Amino acid sequence: MNVEPPIQAELLRLAAVDAELTRIAHRRTVLPEQQEVARLEAERNAHSDAAVAVEIVLDDLDRDIRKLEGEVEAVRKREERDKSLLTAGTVNAKQLSEIQHELGSLERRRSVLEDELLEVMERREASAADHEHAGALLSKTDEELGDARRQRDEALADLEVAQTRCETDRAGVVAKLPGELLAIYDRQREQHGVGAALLQARRCGACRIELDRGEIARIAKTAPDVVVRCPECGAILVRTRESGL
Repeated sequence: MNVEPPIQAELLRLAAVDAELTRIAHRRTVLPEQQEVARLEAERNAHSDAAVAVEIVLDDLDRDIRKLEGEVEAVRKREERDKSLLTAGTVNAKQLSEIQHELGSLERRRSVLEDELLEVMERREASAADHEHAGALLSKTDEELGDARRQRDEALADLEVAQTRCETDRAGVVAKLPGELLAIYDRQREQHGVGAALLQARRCGACRIELDRGEIARIAKTAPDVVVRCPECGAILVRTRESGL
């Protein structure tokens, strides 16, 4: 097809805009700010899971403490009852011996329960410290995550502005191009990534391959308004004074 050289030259502007749009799209997928957000979200989930795990341990220990405290209190009341019977002096010799024996058993039982209670309470104190530490880490990560998300959103907003500008520029260039030429360009870009490029110093700007002498001679003899394509990659070759023809 035949297209005036100045119009063909617009393809270079279009290719530059499309290359920038490709870079913007790629940057969105590898945005460092988004990667930092993802890292902090994973870190926050880990801290949250750790805090929940400690909360479960604390609930279990609190239940154990209530149970032991109840058992200690029951033993203490039994001791008080037996002591009251002894103080009243209303029991016979056999009952007296049985009560005294029971009191000894109750004291030993209470001592064991109190030791167990003390151990559980110490474990709860340690777990409470773990829970406080996990909460502090979670709060710190939440703050960092909030900052990271703001930076990510700002970066995305900048990309959105850049994309909007490129799309506006692209629309302006496309309006100048014949439909058939644009169709060839778009099809080539879809298949190979670059639709048009400058022929510079006998080298295709798309595939970067230097054309042989015969091909360069053929292109040199081709009328300026004829659309020429790279024999290697198929990109539309835009000829200027830099083409070495």
